[in-house]
Amino acid sequence: MSAGGGTKAILAALAANAGIAVAKFGGFLFTGSSSMLAEAVHSVADTSNQGLLLLGQKTSQRKPTPEHPFGYGRDRYFYSFVVALLLFSLGSVFALYEGIHKIQHPEPLHSAWVAVVILLIAIGLETFSFITAIRESKVIKGELTWWQFIRQAKTPELPVVLLEDFGALIGLVLALGGVGLTALTGDPVWDGIGTACIGVLLGAIAIVLIVETKSLLIGEGATRDVLDEIVGQLESERVEKVIHIRTQYLGPDELLIAAKIGLAPSLSVAEVAAEIDGAEARVRAKVPAARLIYLEPDLERGRAATA
Repeated sequence: MSAGGGTKAILAALAANAGIAVAKFGGFLFTGSSSMLAEAVHSVADTSNQGLLLLGQKTSQRKPTPEHPFGYGRDRYFYSFVVALLLFSLGSVFALYEGIHKIQHPEPLHSAWVAVVILLIAIGLETFSFITAIRESKVIKGELTWWQFIRQAKTPELPVVLLEDFGALIGLVLALGGVGLTALTGDPVWDGIGTACIGVLLGAIAIVLIVETKSLLIGEGATRDVLDEIVGQLESERVEKVIHIRTQYLGPDELLIAAKIGLAPSLSVAEVAAEIDGAEARVRAKVPAARLIYLEPDLERGRAATA
């Protein structure tokens, strides 16, 4: 799976969320709707999140240093993790607080139609952003389902943008429902209920993102299919067996491979060196992300010795 960063999707989401945030705050000031306020804070958080994702892409490109000899590729994982935390704290917790407060102390809405118009415009902008993220993701998703893509993608930005946009669209529908029911029934409690539902939705999405980005941040290895491909490429020519192998992503575009390979005992030192070079070339040809490969030659001494 390619590790493209989805910069186009991030920029589309940044532009959409910035415009939506301004419109929602205006709608809140005009109507007093807690759903509009919760959605405005959500959009501000999303706008900040896209900025952090772009920052992570930028800082991850720094060259390796003696202190960080493997580079800064995991900066993208770190900033994606921060995004998940912000989505939970700024989006979910605030919406839950505001929703519960408005349920306990309902306040009437003013000019609900203004909120409805703003929410419909926001739905259109978020749909544009969501479609852009889907198109960018399809390039690297392959035959995976969307849930598998979110769980297995080594590129953190696209799953983050996808889930953010999906949550924003559902949240807008919930806000529209809360405002609409309040206008129809005259009971402002519905606005508070819609706000609380937005908080629950954002909390669920944030938890998924926190779990997945934390896994990438602490270090994930190659998927089973990629690992099988690596072992298959190593176990050819005069490599008799891969005795031991470990992999870890140092960043979305950089996979570290360390393996002990069994070679024939009759090989000379020059032949061993040539075989190692050939094995590394075969792996890189099939797995471009395998930029760091360390192979230790050994003799296959049987199952007991391997253990």
